Amino acid sequence: MAVNLRVKVHPVVLFQIADSYERRSMDNHRVIGTLVGSVDKQCVEVTNCFCIPHKEYEERVEADIDYAQDMFELNKKVAPQENLVGWFATGNEITSHSALIHDYYVRETKDPIHLTLDTTLVNGRMTMKAYVFVPLGVPGATSGSMFTPVPVQVVASEPEMAGLHLLHKTKYQKSRAVDPMPDLMKISESANEMELMLDALLKYVEAVLDGSVPADNAIGRTLWDLVQSVPKMDTVEFEKMLNSNLRDLLMVIYLSQLTKTQLQLNEKLSMVSVSNIREMGKVIQLD
Repeated sequence: MAVNLRVKVHPVVLFQIADSYERRSMDNHRVIGTLVGSVDKQCVEVTNCFCIPHKEYEERVEADIDYAQDMFELNKKVAPQENLVGWFATGNEITSHSALIHDYYVRETKDPIHLTLDTTLVNGRMTMKAYVFVPLGVPGATSGSMFTPVPVQVVASEPEMAGLHLLHKTKYQKSRAVDPMPDLMKISESANEMELMLDALLKYVEAVLDGSVPADNAIGRTLWDLVQSVPKMDTVEFEKMLNSNLRDLLMVIYLSQLTKTQLQLNEKLSMVSVSNIREMGKVIQLD
């Protein structure tokens, strides 16, 4: 596999690995498992994972292969678009058993990746690394292979970002719990965050213009793309579009609340009807 590969990991994968590590048997110092996702040219995107029971000895590794295959088949039924892309292990280094485990995944898929996650927080943070297995040697002579690190990053979709923001707020609560906010409060909070980011952006641009901060070409190109992506409209058209979207949002909220009220009313009427039928049944039996 080429070493110019990039690996993208979704937050749910990190949560599941950390949860598996917390639930592990005390006899095991680490956990391993299968990574599933998709491969697009030189990018591997890991969207899910599951743990595999195993035991490690000095010279061998025992893993429940049947369990791994059954779990992958079940995951395939739920998410047919996800394929086997590699395997993970907790810890901050490659061990002598990593090559043995990697041999199994080489037989199951082409060019699997290996992901390590330091759940022990040795360096004070949860370090994540990704590797590919690269062959080494001279043709016609002794050859071997080694794990070569590749760039890895955490990516999240919009629904995942909303969940992460909500989880982030729990660390400020003593009960470690927070209630979801209404839609209008979310819009207000998002507007405040955008205003803060715009203020920081304006300060950076002014600092570049007066020469106190050196210019960055990459940031300049990103800002140019951002400005060009904004639709060109005057204030009246923008307010009209915003008010129209706001009316649609309020209508959706009103209809959802109306539906909820009707369901609650129907449930209460059903309970009253059942009670009346039981009373009528008792009267008929007495007659």
